[in-house]
Amino acid sequence: MFAKFMGKLSSSISAGALARAWSLWAPFRGAKISVDYISEDYKQVDVSMKLGIKNRNIVGTHFGGSLYAMTDPFYMVMLMKILGNEFIVWDKSANIKFKKPGKSKVRAHYRLTDDDIKSILARIESEERATCLWEKKVEVLDEQDEVVAEVDKIVYIKKKQKNK
Repeated sequence: MFAKFMGKLSSSISAGALARAWSLWAPFRGAKISVDYISEDYKQVDVSMKLGIKNRNIVGTHFGGSLYAMTDPFYMVMLMKILGNEFIVWDKSANIKFKKPGKSKVRAHYRLTDDDIKSILARIESEERATCLWEKKVEVLDEQDEVVAEVDKIVYIKKKQKNK
């Protein structure tokens, strides 16, 4: 129910208010994931996660599922907001590679450039079915700026068909 509320809320509030509300979402709150910043144009999102009892694994480092959770929805939501209602945007798949144990606060930075958006739109226009599978990597960094995990995201984007 909260997720449905968040979906409706996200279309009507500022990026900063969405970041605060998203940080209260149960899956993020439980894992100590914080959405620290969303730019008003939705081209930048910063997320962090403190290490705590609720997201620690058996050996005392960040639980892999929590590391993935902090990378899950952001590129999809950013593209939804930027491209608008003319497009269907879904996470298609992801692959996480653990590089080293996360023993401190970790963070991830999501960035979309004007070239990213232009490339997506050009690929959609060139495809017969007006679709695009867009790939982007995000790194999860520790407090020493060392890579804890790399996540390869694939986002499905399709231009909606106009009513005939």
